[in-house]
Amino acid sequence: MNANPFPKGAALVFGGSGGIGSCVVRSLAEAGSEVAIVYRRKREVAEKLAEDLRAAGCKASAHAADVTDPASVAAATDAAFAAHAAIHTVVFAAGPVVEQVFLADATPALWRQSVEIEMLGFFNVVQASLKKLRAQGGGSYVHLGSAGHLWWPSKDGLSVVPKAANEALVKGIAKEEGVHNIRANSVLVGVINAGMFLELTQRGVFDQKWIDETQKLLALKRWGKPEEIGHAVTFLATNTYVTGQQINVSGGFGV
Repeated sequence: MNANPFPKGAALVFGGSGGIGSCVVRSLAEAGSEVAIVYRRKREVAEKLAEDLRAAGCKASAHAADVTDPASVAAATDAAFAAHAAIHTVVFAAGPVVEQVFLADATPALWRQSVEIEMLGFFNVVQASLKKLRAQGGGSYVHLGSAGHLWWPSKDGLSVVPKAANEALVKGIAKEEGVHNIRANSVLVGVINAGMFLELTQRGVFDQKWIDETQKLLALKRWGKPEEIGHAVTFLATNTYVTGQQINVSGGFGV
């Protein structure tokens, strides 16, 4: 019996060079999938990750794209399909470092940046890949959303609002594309000890008061590990009867 739980082809991970995205890539590779890593600025990180995975016996490729540019996304998607012959899962893990401000203080420029990267970016990815998944007989999407979608975190609206729009798109894909054997699900991401959380902590945005108050909202009194997001993504990529769902990986945030 084949122990590899994935269909033929690769997982295409947008934002695969980021702190959480790179752990998603590694989790998928460790579980037996080929991986296509999409990066915007971190070329060296993406290529080193792909090199390390190839050395470990995993077929891996790296591709540049700006998710706000439809042509760039289409080119990276085409290159990934060409490199791996098929894509079984498209993961959207791209996103900016989100400034923590009240909605009243969100400037049009900050709002536009969040919407363009998070919401328009995910739409561009879906537009570039959906018909290809149909043509090959199916596939899946896994969107990295926000645990704030279920319990509003003050000052995190620049992340939560556009990701909430993406949650609606995920359900739409699941509803409309199931007939084509295409699934769509989300991992709702809590406070993870990687990526944006570390950067904002280093900048002093998340001070001890914020840490203490946030810890009160967690059932599990620790920050999440990036590989725990990767494990949830892997589950959604491999369980072929789950669609239109959310897995909240947040330590019980807001329960």
